[in-house]
Order: sequence, then C-alpha cells, then structure tokens
Amino acid sequence: MTLTRGTKAALIAVIVGVMCLVLQPYFAWLGKWPAAWTFPVNEWLSSGVGAILDLFKPVARGLSWLLAFPMDGASWVLGNTPWPIVIAATAALGWRLGGWKMALLGLFGLSFVLISGYWAQSMRTLALVFVSVPLALLMGLAIGVLAFEVPRFRGAVNATLDVMQTVPTFAYLTPLLFLFGFGPVVGLIASAIYAAPPMARNVLLGLERVEHDIREAAIMSGGTRRQQLLLVEIPAAGNQIMVGVNQSLMAALSMVIIAAVIGGFDDIGWEVLLTMRKAWFGQAFLAGSVIVVFAIVIDRMSATLATQRQHYDAKIGWIILAIGAILAFVVRIDPAEIALLDGVADVVDTSVGAFTAANGAALDSVKNNAMFYGLLPLRIGLDQAVLPFTWGFQWQPSYSLWFFAAAVALAGLCAARGRMLTGLTILLCAGILETGIADLPWPFVLVGVCAVGWASGGWPLVRLCAILLGLILLSGLWERALLSLYLSGAAVFACAIVGGLLGFWAAVSKTAWVILRPMCDLLQTIPLFVFLIPVLMFFQIGEFSAFLAICLYAIVPMIRYTRHGLTTTPDDLIEAAKSSGANTWQTMREVRAPYAAPSILLGLNQTILYAFAMLVIAALIGTTGLGQSIYLALGQADIGLGLSAGAAMAILALIADRLVQGFAEERRKALGL
Repeated sequence: MTLTRGTKAALIAVIVGVMCLVLQPYFAWLGKWPAAWTFPVNEWLSSGVGAILDLFKPVARGLSWLLAFPMDGASWVLGNTPWPIVIAATAALGWRLGGWKMALLGLFGLSFVLISGYWAQSMRTLALVFVSVPLALLMGLAIGVLAFEVPRFRGAVNATLDVMQTVPTFAYLTPLLFLFGFGPVVGLIASAIYAAPPMARNVLLGLERVEHDIREAAIMSGGTRRQQLLLVEIPAAGNQIMVGVNQSLMAALSMVIIAAVIGGFDDIGWEVLLTMRKAWFGQAFLAGSVIVVFAIVIDRMSATLATQRQHYDAKIGWIILAIGAILAFVVRIDPAEIALLDGVADVVDTSVGAFTAANGAALDSVKNNAMFYGLLPLRIGLDQAVLPFTWGFQWQPSYSLWFFAAAVALAGLCAARGRMLTGLTILLCAGILETGIADLPWPFVLVGVCAVGWASGGWPLVRLCAILLGLILLSGLWERALLSLYLSGAAVFACAIVGGLLGFWAAVSKTAWVILRPMCDLLQTIPLFVFLIPVLMFFQIGEFSAFLAICLYAIVPMIRYTRHGLTTTPDDLIEAAKSSGANTWQTMREVRAPYAAPSILLGLNQTILYAFAMLVIAALIGTTGLGQSIYLALGQADIGLGLSAGAAMAILALIADRLVQGFAEERRKALGL
C-alpha cells in the first residue's frame, strides 16, 4: 500500500510520540525543555534593544512633542465645535456618500453618542483616529508603491507586513512606551503603525491588478514613470486602495481603544477599561456601545468609498450642514448635560445582577462543565483533570492503558478499512488528550509540527517550522507558548465546528443567511476590546470567559468562507452530479464540499489569526501563557519580555498560517484552480 505524504507525516508523529511516552520516565528532559539549555533572551533584548532605543529616544520625544500639536488641535476642534454641527457634518458626509440611508446612519449614530453622555470622551477618541489614520495611509501608500516599483524589495516587504500583522497588538506598545513615554501620543503612533499594513497590502494588490492595456496606454501617451504612476495606475487601482483605507480606519480605531491601557487620555477606550476594572458593567456596556456605533458608522461610510462611485448632490449636504449650524446657534446645551442614557447603565446593572442571581447556578454549571469536561482535560490531560470532585472518580494509571488500547483498536479498525490516516489521527488525538497540550513533550511537538509542515509545503516549510520553534525553545518561553496554543487551539476547534455548521446552514437556507449576515457584519465591526464586556457580565473573570471572547471574535471568517465556498460551486459540476442521480446530500458531500475545501481552509486560516489576535486582549480577563506575559511586560515596561513574548506569539500564528495555506494551495491545485 502506497502511503500518502500526510499519512507518512502522521506516522512519524505517532512514532515520536510513543518514544517520548516510553522514554520520558528515564529521561526527564524529554518532557520539559531544561532551563539550562535556554538563553537569557529577555535580558539580551532588554539591554540590546534598550540601548538602541536610547539612541533614538531624543528623536522620539521630539517627534512626540510635534505630534502632540495636531492631536491637541484635532481634540480642541472636535471638543469645541458645537455638537449639532458635528452631527450635521457627519450626516452631510453620509448623504454625499450614500444618500439618505447613509445620512440617517450618521445622524442616529452620532445622536446616540451624544445622549450616551460620552460626547467629550468620544471626540478625543475621534481626534486620535483623525490624526493617526492619515499617517497610516501615507506610510501604507509609500510602502505599497515602493514594493511595486522595486520588485527585489517585494519579498522583504511582504514578509515584514506578515510579521506586523501577526505580532500581537499589545506587543507594539512596550517599545513605544519606552520611546515616547506614557500618554496619548503612544496610542497615536501605535495606531498609525498598526493601521499601515492593510493600506500597504491593498496598494500593492491594486497596482498589481491594473490591466496591461491601461499601462500600455499610459506609456504610449509619452508620460514619465512618475506621471504614469500618479495619473494613471494609482487612479486605476482606486477601488482596491479605498478598501485599504477602510481596513486602516477600522484597524486604527481598534488600536486606539487598546492603546487606552497606557494612554490615560480620558477617551472612550479609557472609559471602557476603567469601568471594566471596577466591574461597572452597565457603564462598560454603554461605553462599549458607543465604540460599536463609531465602528459601524466609520466602516459603512469608508466601505462605500470603495464600492460605490455615485456621489449625491452636494447642495443637500450643505443644507444639512446649515441646519446644524442654525441649531448650534439656537440650542446652546452642554453635551455633558444630555446624558439621557444614564438610566440605561443602571438598568443593565440591575438586570444583569438579577439575571445572574436567578440563574447563577445555571451559569456556573455551564462554565464549570466546559472547564472540567472540556478545557481542563485539553490543557493538562485526562490523567490530571479527572478527579473525584469533578468527574466523580480518580484517574488511575491503568485507565491510561485501557484508553490507549481502545484508541489503538479503533485506529487498527480504520487502517483495516483503508483509512490509515484517520487511524493515525485518532492515535495522535488520544495521546494529546491523555497528556494535555500544556504537558506535551517538546520533541513530539517539534517533530509533529515539522511533519505537518512537510505534508503541507515540503522541506522549505519544515526548515521554517524547525527554526522558529527552536527559537521559542531557546528563549525559555516554551511552556507559555503551549498554554497559548492550548487556549487558541480550543477556540479555533470550537469555531471550526460551530462556524462550519452555521456556514453550512447559511449555504442551504437563504433565510438562515438573512439572519446570520447582519450578525456577522456586526461581529466583524466591533473592536476587539468590546468583546470582553458581555462575557464578563455573565461569567466573570476566568479562562472560560477568555475562551468565549476569542470564539465570538474568531468565528465569523469560518461562517463566511464556509458559506461562500459551498455556494460558489460551478453550475456544471452540480448539474453533472444531479444527472448521475445524486441527491442533495450526496451532491453537498461529494461535489460542493470538496470544491469548497480551499475556501473553507482559508476561513480556518483567518480564524486562527483572529484567535491569536484576541488571545492577547483576553489576557485582561484571565488567560495565562504568552498573552499574559505580554500584558505584564507592558505594565512593567519590560522591553525584553514584551518583544520575546510578542515574537513567540507571532511565530505560532505565522506557522499556523503557513501550514493552512499550504494545504489550501494543495487543494486548489488538485481542483485545477
């Protein structure tokens, strides 16, 4: 029997796992990487990077001083402009972009911000966005054009953008805090840096997609290279570039909220953080709702620029603005006095309190069952998680033998039926579940990941995985990396199952998609920080709350890509299946699902990256591992720990990204796509 590459990879992993299981009692270093084999990476980075940053600190502080002027200016303008004019200007812009529908969105959105009582804080947040986004767009435009014009830099630029988009958001803040000091400027610069890669990617993608005929016409007209680029190619790539503007705006808004941790700017992000720390969930919910409204308005208006060329009559916009100016002259009410929703926060607190009091036992049961029978065994293994007060009995060594014997029997049955890969996968899952991800022997993880890399992308990916995982081992962050891998892996698995089923439901039912689509749109618009509020309301601080927050944020790509893949199968393939007598379920299983595999794998890839991004934010409410290390490093201004932990997190995300991309590419080739 000829073994496929995937089967060989699984067999290698099983052999190494069995060897570690047998030899670990005699060689303790197989279980845990010895501390004597690690290098003081944190100290090296702290001293080395600290020395380099010290050289740039005077320049950085000067830049901070300069950037304070536009930021203070924008904050002053927005803070002192009468609120009717700000609301009218937003509505007028909405009208210009999308007609009455968009105008009403701006009107009601900003009106909600006004009556929430957070007008002043919201204007400070908006000021940070207004200053950071132009910086991000300029940087992204310059990077994208450079990568397009100088092809030899393209690979390095793409690699740098990959790293920037996989490095956790908090990791940006540690060196910036050291350079620029505590204050809102750190949030401004962090937002600009974080929001630049989406713009750069879309500029490069847009320029690459400019049709050849357009380039030829520009050349034949006798224009210089600069004229061709500025007058022809960039305008031709305008739609794709505007997609980058939309993504940069959303990234900047998300980062501004996160940067409130060290900004102390009394903006809306700081308000959310402060109320969450004090467990004022009503106020946190209200402030979080303001952020969501901002995100929806900004997202819809900026997305319209990329998808719609029609602009509505500017005269109507000026009329709306004039009405706002008249109201500003007539209605002279301090926005701080229009806190009409203060009672809502009290109602939320009262309602949540009453609900948790009435259903506390049920909520605790959900949390405890998920922890005791799901997350905890996955983390520390059945041999440690099965205890009398959780499962009702104590796990014995003999149980492990019976457990493995059952797994071997099931795997043998699968192999006898020609499904050897399935059987080997069962053995691997059994070993992981009995041992626990946090206690897996490092040789098994290292060889197992490299084996999957070989099956996915060949020897180049094996080398990449071995080098990157070796760096985590040598840095002494291996145990924390496994803890991060456990929680993100559990969340990704849950998202793959639930999101895949919801995507399948949306593919077979138009009604289901009508229900799910607005929910997906909302979840993709909400900044990361806000996902913490609802889980804290009902489940308090803890690992289960962090797990739920990650799932809420990361599930959307799985739903969208699964549905997209299942609904875009070519009609001729479906007709061929029906002609051969296949029913609806057979067509879905034998035709639609295989054709949708690359799209579903792409959704899984995005879900993994989303999970790692949210993992660091979830450190605020009770996770362990690299996310907690990054958060602690931020609080202690420990550059070495922040950079090393952030790099380790980026390595895990990068490896997962490359592995899934490799399998997706293999499926595309198999389908001839």
